[in-house]
Amino acid sequence: LSGVSVLLLVLVAFSALIGVIVYRVSVSAALAANADRGVARYSSMITSATAAFLNLICIMILNQFYTRLAFRLTELEMPRTQSDFDNSLTLKMYLLQFVNFYSSIFYIAFFKGRFVGYPGDLTDDTSAFSKRTQEACGTGGCFVELTIQLAIIMIGKQALNAFMEMVNPWVQSLLHRWSLGDTTETDFQNAPQWEADYVLALWKPQALFYEYLEMVLQFGFVTIFVAAFPLAPLFAIINNVFEIRLDAKKMISQMRRPVAKRVKDIGVWYGILEVIGKLAVLSNALIIAFTSDFIPRIYHLAKYGSMETYVNETLSFYESKEFNKFNITPVSSKWCMYLGNRYPPNAGENKYKPTTDYWEELAVKFAFVVIFENIIAAFTMILAWAIPDIPASLKRQIKQHEYMTNELIMHTEVERSKVTQNDKSD
Repeated sequence: LSGVSVLLLVLVAFSALIGVIVYRVSVSAALAANADRGVARYSSMITSATAAFLNLICIMILNQFYTRLAFRLTELEMPRTQSDFDNSLTLKMYLLQFVNFYSSIFYIAFFKGRFVGYPGDLTDDTSAFSKRTQEACGTGGCFVELTIQLAIIMIGKQALNAFMEMVNPWVQSLLHRWSLGDTTETDFQNAPQWEADYVLALWKPQALFYEYLEMVLQFGFVTIFVAAFPLAPLFAIINNVFEIRLDAKKMISQMRRPVAKRVKDIGVWYGILEVIGKLAVLSNALIIAFTSDFIPRIYHLAKYGSMETYVNETLSFYESKEFNKFNITPVSSKWCMYLGNRYPPNAGENKYKPTTDYWEELAVKFAFVVIFENIIAAFTMILAWAIPDIPASLKRQIKQHEYMTNELIMHTEVERSKVTQNDKSD
């Protein structure tokens, strides 16, 4: 039941993403056709910003629904221990939140504009379904749109969470005071501290869970997509500075004193953080190689020794008279230019097919991904060796403590055996 329900909720998140895509395509087409040149010129940026805000609203609404349903599904599983309950809840919640918060960003970074049609792809035998092309990126690519999407979702989420953390304890305390009825403020002022704190908001058992979830989601924004939004760590630091003070005020003056519990570690969160770290390396390598124009520029500079002809080399020619095949009104010029490394119409059998530069550039992109991953992996191994989890001085103290414990046990056993022998001799 839990697996099917989680899968259904993931599909709901994808449905919301598809709805935003439809909105983006519709608004972009409407703005591009606007008579006002200023509106048409900035149609891509306006569409990206409004779609990102709409996506943020959908994310926050689904977030509330996912939280309640994840708790309910975990309770229906009836885990044997509290640790099993926490681990099951954590995996469900993070999977749902991962899809909810990151799906639109992954779409723009790795899928948008990757499956658009090119001249030569459409023939008389092409089916009606195959003639439908995917949403394309703007003239400058998808990198700017990715940055806008990431910035709005990350900063908007942090701002809304900070506001809710300020308001929630105060509202809970106010409702609790109202539920007490005739009890006055003076009664609590004259009462002992532990009794006066009764009107404060209750520290629930899962309170720290939301703190961990918020930090892990923020860690994902900062690491997985940092190549697209280098200012993400700065906004994360600013948010965390305010978060520390908000949490301090909340725990000290707005909530009842929590009951401290000793735990072995942070549980399944550690494994999730490790997976995010490995995913971040691959994600940033792919963003730099395939989403940004970093590799095409480096390739062009290495091959031609100059960037003067870079724009012309990234454009290909299309013969305007071929528009007649598709009942499209031809333009006045003989040629149209489009983004892509393709052969011109007069190339014979290679007409509109990818050029040699296209395949060489693609090979360089894959080589960059492999080299980037190996360099980061080697650097990570060096750091892990240079900064061990347990310092050498602490390891010596642990071994010394274990040695003293063993000596004490052996001494106790020897004394016990002596007493036993004396009893037998008597």
